[in-house]
Amino acid sequence: MMAIAILSASILLVLASVIHLASIGIALARCRPRAKMPPPKLHAPAVTIIRPVCGLENFIEETLRSTFLLDYPRLELLFCAARADDPVIPLVRRLMADYPWIDARLLIGDERISGNPKLNNMFKGWREARHDWIVFADSNVAMPRDYVQRLLAGFRGRAALVCSPPIGSRPHGFWAEVECAFLNTYQARWQYVADSIGMGFAQGKTMMWRRADLEHAGGIRVLGSEVAEDAASTKAVRAMGHTVRLIDDPFRQPLGARSAGEVWRRQMRWAQLRRASFPLQFAPEIVSGGVLPIACVGGIAAASDLPAVAAMLAFAGVWYGAEVALAWFAHWHVSRRTVLAAIVRDLLIPVLWIGAWRDTSFVWRGNEMSVADEDVTVAAGARD
Repeated sequence: MMAIAILSASILLVLASVIHLASIGIALARCRPRAKMPPPKLHAPAVTIIRPVCGLENFIEETLRSTFLLDYPRLELLFCAARADDPVIPLVRRLMADYPWIDARLLIGDERISGNPKLNNMFKGWREARHDWIVFADSNVAMPRDYVQRLLAGFRGRAALVCSPPIGSRPHGFWAEVECAFLNTYQARWQYVADSIGMGFAQGKTMMWRRADLEHAGGIRVLGSEVAEDAASTKAVRAMGHTVRLIDDPFRQPLGARSAGEVWRRQMRWAQLRRASFPLQFAPEIVSGGVLPIACVGGIAAASDLPAVAAMLAFAGVWYGAEVALAWFAHWHVSRRTVLAAIVRDLLIPVLWIGAWRDTSFVWRGNEMSVADEDVTVAAGARD
């Protein structure tokens, strides 16, 4: 019996190690820094960027200002707010005044087409957009000057939607480091693995559509068929026989300070959404971190009369050292706390996995939402 247990642990350990290192290699190939894209050609298509805004977030002026600094001549910027008293509106108006030569508008209103408050906020932008290429971009994404060119370059082959996962940058405090560990060397890594084997899925931080493609899929209202618009986008694209593509060298999201509660609630919400939209792909996540392989090393070492703690520490050094190497070569955030943050992340993954199966409701920006019936109850006084 002991021999069977050791053999099983050894097989699991080898498989986990090979998959882990292979995923690191794929992400390294896709996420290494690229040279800046050349300026757009004269015949480059006109593009509309729709940015839903809600409240004052960390680095909000910097991320919104980056929209006005793009190196692209034919742009329409549409900022969408659900309420006229949202505190971010004065900032948007000031930025528009700072760049009067930019074609930018602020749209205010809350037309409910779905149970997704963010989609409801973006709907008026889609309706008002004048161009055939349309980007949905969250307000906390920092846009490099060649943002539009890099998205357009992703439209090749059967791609009908081009996205970028968020890469956490400039964390303040340990829990923001944990957020980076989730976003960068875990979630982004696995998203690039999926994309590289032809199973790419959308990420709502940045999504570029051709209007004709989304209209062919059923129009923007089809994005309300799931609680999350990116999950609905993925299913709509696949239903058309097309693919979702990720850009190489993804865009950054400056984090600032994060509390433990904020990180927990955000990661739990995302886990619940993944479980509800893609349960088969979500199921293996419980064993996707380093906890189980490290435990296998300890068990094998103990059964072989070897120092278990030393073996576990040595293996953990290799496991997390590979993640640090990925972050280093991709020019993502790395600090003295990166490994500890990744360990805390991996300890949280099974807890989040269990919670995602048990709980169906969460609160997003004051809105009570459920992944069970995709219904949304807006709390009194809540903002979209």
